[in-house]
Amino acid sequence: MADLNDPTTQWWRNSVVYQVYVRSFADSDGDGIGDLPGITSRLPHLAELGVDALWITPFYTSPQHDHGYDVADYRDVDPLFGTLSDADDLVARAHELGLRVVVDIVPNHTSSEHEWFQAALAAGKGSPERARYLFRDAPDGELPNNWGSVFGGPAWTQVDDGQWYLHLFDSTQPDLDWRNPEVPAMFEDVLRFWLDRGVDGFRIDVAHGLFKVESLRDQEVGEDERPSSGQVNTDHSMVSLDLKDEPMWDQPEVHDVYRSWHRLLDEAGPDKMAVAEAWTQTPESMAAFVRPDELDQAFNFAWLLADWSAEAFARVITSTLAAVEPVGASPTWVLSNHDVVRHTTRYGGGAVGLARARAATLTMLALPGSSYLYQGEELGLEQVDVAPEHRQDPSWLRTGEVGRDGCRVPIPWSGTQAPYGFGPGEAQPWIPQPDDWAALTVEAQAADPGSTLAFYRDALRIRREFAWTAGDKVDVLDSDDDVLVLRRGPLTVVLNCGTTPVELPEGELLLASGPVEGTLPANTAAWLRA
Repeated sequence: MADLNDPTTQWWRNSVVYQVYVRSFADSDGDGIGDLPGITSRLPHLAELGVDALWITPFYTSPQHDHGYDVADYRDVDPLFGTLSDADDLVARAHELGLRVVVDIVPNHTSSEHEWFQAALAAGKGSPERARYLFRDAPDGELPNNWGSVFGGPAWTQVDDGQWYLHLFDSTQPDLDWRNPEVPAMFEDVLRFWLDRGVDGFRIDVAHGLFKVESLRDQEVGEDERPSSGQVNTDHSMVSLDLKDEPMWDQPEVHDVYRSWHRLLDEAGPDKMAVAEAWTQTPESMAAFVRPDELDQAFNFAWLLADWSAEAFARVITSTLAAVEPVGASPTWVLSNHDVVRHTTRYGGGAVGLARARAATLTMLALPGSSYLYQGEELGLEQVDVAPEHRQDPSWLRTGEVGRDGCRVPIPWSGTQAPYGFGPGEAQPWIPQPDDWAALTVEAQAADPGSTLAFYRDALRIRREFAWTAGDKVDVLDSDDDVLVLRRGPLTVVLNCGTTPVELPEGELLLASGPVEGTLPANTAAWLRA
């Protein structure tokens, strides 16, 4: 087994990384919003869970229009979350517990309150200050092009002097012009700043979006389509023969940025890493981000988007491994994050959804590469139906469609009513928690050997025994509509996606996602050792 504390080990290649959504993990001061001291106080939970690292969503100075993904100062901590000293304490305590720390970096856009954008507004047309962003003129009554915002509506907002600026997300998140040399220089300084403070890596938000086609031409769409900047074909389980025209995403120049960042990270030490959030249209374009001289990993969202199906899961696994093999990169796997419906709910909710979620998790954890877990999934949390008056997602505010708030509800730690130990006091947190979560708290589940938390702890403990020794080769032995059978070295994985029990192959049963009595029940997975 590899020594993850050895700086020459690429610790991320077979690691389990736990995503901390900073607002919703733990509150230290009673204001109902999670913060850095709160995270530090709960790090023993992550060590006991058995993960190798935590990834923390943005905690930088921000007006919080998109909950931190609108950054006003990349080199400071928002007072809502603490101080730079609190960040240093968090990193130090994590390292004491053997945990690596990955922080979010947001290079596609800044906040509209960033000093650069405020200077651009003040300086006017044609100024060097505006050249850091994508300002354009347009005839009266028209937009510069037909691009849409990911959060709904047009991707352009007009300022007082008549020019328009591009924002592929919210209007408070103006896109930077990465062809301006000041932009890459600024971000290299930001990376060095956090590396000097001891962080171990970076998760790169919208890593595929930095460059746009230089002409900013219209997006070509079919007669029955509408222009869109956000919904790409992300089903990596098959190569699309009908790729969308996307002049705003995945332009070739972006790879020069990551070659530069690769050199910078290497200078900082062999144990520093970066992982891309890159929503690309094919496995091959995703793999381009993890060539040997670029980034270390890229999120693979294919499983997250796949239906509950042995055949679909098999396609995800085989296509992902085939895509990263030529470039020598390690794959990543993820079932939930802060942007999507929790997989317990996606798989049907209730007892069935939870059984399927545990089974999918066990199957995922058996595979070579890194697994990224989202806070609360170890408790079996479902998506929450947040009341309209409590919704805060900018996509909800722009479109009136239910956004991502339901997967961002603060997690329960202890007690029998809200805030379930999330913070001191008795008030509900920034998004209210459900009344029926008492049995789902960390405290309650830690005392129950049959709980989802106990299952995750067992799975991660056993995974450590083979993660670095079972090899990178995976053979799919069966993948009909109901049953998926995989072999990785001495490990056999059986996943029953059907409705009736199936026979298990020969081998020592290491762990199952639910009760097993001779046969493997529906919606259950098992690990066996030959």
